Amino acid sequence: MAIERRPRGTAATAPATPTAPTDLDGVVKAIERPHPNLLWLYVITALLTVVGAPVVLVPLYFRYHTLRYRFDDEGLHASWGILFRREVSLTYARIQDIHLRRNVIERWLGLGSVQIQTASGSGSAELVVEGVTQFVEVRDFLYAKMRGAHHKPQSAARVVDDQAVALLREIKDELRMTRERLAARAGGGDAA
Repeated sequence: MAIERRPRGTAATAPATPTAPTDLDGVVKAIERPHPNLLWLYVITALLTVVGAPVVLVPLYFRYHTLRYRFDDEGLHASWGILFRREVSLTYARIQDIHLRRNVIERWLGLGSVQIQTASGSGSAELVVEGVTQFVEVRDFLYAKMRGAHHKPQSAARVVDDQAVALLREIKDELRMTRERLAARAGGGDAA
């Protein structure tokens, strides 16, 4: 495997083709913490409250420093908080809908939030992945995983269908033989 060497200060060019699923997996699974601009978003949000800025900023500051994400093969896990620790684990099969949200300040800071809804019955999002710059990649990754959790591979579905058809044919043949035997008995009983 050859390693591409570039002079310092030069950036790699982006591929012309859309991101491959394996590349998407690597990008999203590497996200463990929110982007540092999320702290600036929290500071600006707190300052907009004017009078309550110190009261609002302290919990947001601790939320930023304790916020952790983990994307794995089973699902998405998020945790935050010091005094009141909250941990949310969602399997990809539970995800019902995914929304992107970006207000003016988030767009200015280059951030976005991915709202993940489940069938829990609440009108709000079960989990919000906030403070990420790769919000489109996270959305695409979650959609791919969500679809993969709901659909079986075509070959597995075909094997199950073939087995079901064979079982139904066997049942049909046994019912036909049972019907013929009953008709023969009924026909033999009438002659006597």
